[in-house]
Amino acid sequence: MKLVSIVLIVVGVIHLVPLKGVLGADSITALYGVDVSGRDLELLLRHRALLFGLLGAFLIVSAFYPAQQPAAIIAGITSTLSFIVLSWLIGKPNDLLNRVVWVDWIATVLLLIAGVVLLYQKLMR
Repeated sequence: MKLVSIVLIVVGVIHLVPLKGVLGADSITALYGVDVSGRDLELLLRHRALLFGLLGAFLIVSAFYPAQQPAAIIAGITSTLSFIVLSWLIGKPNDLLNRVVWVDWIATVLLLIAGVVLLYQKLMR
């Protein structure tokens, strides 16, 4: 269904945004408003940015391969929901990170809708 593909592309693009962090500490600070003090933290955050880029690419590619869509939806929900839960457990983040939480809520809802649509299609076959 086109709705599922559109959701996967939108959420994929959302996951591509952090890829900018691969460029270095200044990009990470601009994205999240956090001080990247030290090479070790920069390494971890740049690697995180790369992994988000890979997940974003998978979400987008899966929009065109229906067999991959259930796995993509699960991966996307795992990504977005885990960030929401962690932010809740740790406490209120700064304004830029709080914006990420809100975007992740939107992405989670979209992915849940896409998952329900896929499940409905499967049950109606």
